[in-house]
Amino acid sequence: MERNTRQRGAIRRAFQRADRPLSTQEVLDQARDEVGGLGIATVYRNIRALVDESWLTAVELPGEVPRYEVHGKAHHHHFHCRHCDRVFEVPGCVSSIAEIVPPGFRLEAHEVVLYGACPDCGTA
Repeated sequence: MERNTRQRGAIRRAFQRADRPLSTQEVLDQARDEVGGLGIATVYRNIRALVDESWLTAVELPGEVPRYEVHGKAHHHHFHCRHCDRVFEVPGCVSSIAEIVPPGFRLEAHEVVLYGACPDCGTA
């Protein structure tokens, strides 16, 4: 287990404040407000450690670099804003997802990603 450093604390708080999946660059930008000299290598190293500790989980979107969110949340999906590139959590799930599984197939997991414009970007 890694010790808690000022940098690790700032990175954890960035995720807690955002309450949405963050890219490593977003983590760096937000945590730098707290720890001015923070570098991207430190962010990558700490994110990897927080994933190993099961404090964070990777959010994999098709064609995108991974983003990360706090581990242990209830089942949910994601909304990717095509304008600002931020990713947001969509609570809950489509209840009829099992209805589209072909006969004879057994559904084990699924991912749904919605794309569009977030409220900040509007209809830009």
